[in-house]
Amino acid sequence: MASKIITEAELDEIYAFAVQLGKDAGNLLMEAARSRFSSNSHNASHDDEPATQEFTEKDSAVDIVTQTDEDVEAFIKTAINTRYPSHHFIGEETYAKSSQPTRPYLVTPTTPTWVVDPLDGTVNYTHLFPMFCVSIAFLIDGAPVIGVICAPMLGQLFTACKGRGAWLNETQRLPMVRQPMPKNAPGGCVFSCEWGKDRKDKPEGNLYRKVESFVNMAAEVGGRGGKGGMVHGVRSLGSATLDLAYTAMGSFDIWWEGGCWEWDVAAGIAILQEAGGLITSANPPEEWATAEIPEVKLGSRLYLAIRPSGPSEGETARQGQERTAREVWRRVLALDYTRPGA
Repeated sequence: MASKIITEAELDEIYAFAVQLGKDAGNLLMEAARSRFSSNSHNASHDDEPATQEFTEKDSAVDIVTQTDEDVEAFIKTAINTRYPSHHFIGEETYAKSSQPTRPYLVTPTTPTWVVDPLDGTVNYTHLFPMFCVSIAFLIDGAPVIGVICAPMLGQLFTACKGRGAWLNETQRLPMVRQPMPKNAPGGCVFSCEWGKDRKDKPEGNLYRKVESFVNMAAEVGGRGGKGGMVHGVRSLGSATLDLAYTAMGSFDIWWEGGCWEWDVAAGIAILQEAGGLITSANPPEEWATAEIPEVKLGSRLYLAIRPSGPSEGETARQGQERTAREVWRRVLALDYTRPGA
């Protein structure tokens, strides 16, 4: 149900607006990509005119921004401010340029809020690898209730609104297939994860913790001191937003990640939850084998997602998801992504 400050009819209107905005922003991304195709064709016979995608580094050499990021965010922000001037807006590039020295939790629960990543997968975009998208989320009481993800080069539009289902291209309800979690999960699962932007070369750092966890999940059953998960495959798309979308679709069984900001995950969480997926913390609770599955706060920077599931003999869909989450926790190392200013 919608919050008391927004009626169901108003939520329907906001949802329709968000979907169209996602399509329009996706078209802008595709136009920018096409302009690069044209430049490449033109410059093929002009060696002195290289076709490059200029970008600026932010926190590291793998954390970059292009003019396209900024142009698309400006387009989205203007559209939202014009239509809903009383709503709060959080955009990746707007925030990155602000004077705030730290990043405490950004969402004000009492204010309807839009959370936007104009171009998730910027590195992919600069290399013309098609795994990039625009991500638009709408939050009520601090929780994502609308999610729109448009991946224009893939021709994919993921949408969801609380109580109204999650959809691919507005016609296919998600997940594509609802089936039980494998009995030997994470065996039989596709495990999705990202290398992240923290590349510090130190044994206690997040990069080493991730690599150790990846190998645990991939190793043969019985290997790695009993932590071998023998997953079907390990996937890295370079876009946390699309990782979540494909988990909601059921293409990925598990997504495990640390270091994400609100704009990386808000839309994906809305879509995943509406499809019936589970979202919790990447880091194992102290008593992970028996503890209640904790809810994850938007902005926690630590996420574990399990795809929508179906029931099996002797196990509900939720029980299968929780069992899988615990088996992931048994094999992964805790990540250290602190929240500056929080």
